Amino acid sequence: MADEQQDAARKTFAVASDKAGVYVYRNEHMGGAITMKVSVDGKEVARTGAMTYVYAELAPGAHRVTSHAENDDSIEFVAKPGTLTYIWQEVKMGLLSARTKLHLVGDEQGRKGVAETRLVRSGQ
Repeated sequence: MADEQQDAARKTFAVASDKAGVYVYRNEHMGGAITMKVSVDGKEVARTGAMTYVYAELAPGAHRVTSHAENDDSIEFVAKPGTLTYIWQEVKMGLLSARTKLHLVGDEQGRKGVAETRLVRSGQ
């Protein structure tokens, strides 16, 4: 887990005017013992667990976020300068392990989901 100061700083929802940000959050306890790899544009940024989130700062433009579990699921979006994108990483029942489904959500739902969770240490 990231430290409390990093978590609190990310929960101010601030982003530089020439950058964009993406939050991927998992605000449920289902599959709590299972971590799921999150990658942005093909590069692993972190692994989520129950009640956690990942933040990545991005250059404006087209991006692809992928969640890896028993299956892989991806969302593509265009990040505009000074904006934040929120993605809910849903955990589903699988045959042998947990499955994943990503959902692009609005600002209000995204901020609420992030507020309920803790920041995981990122590879960025």
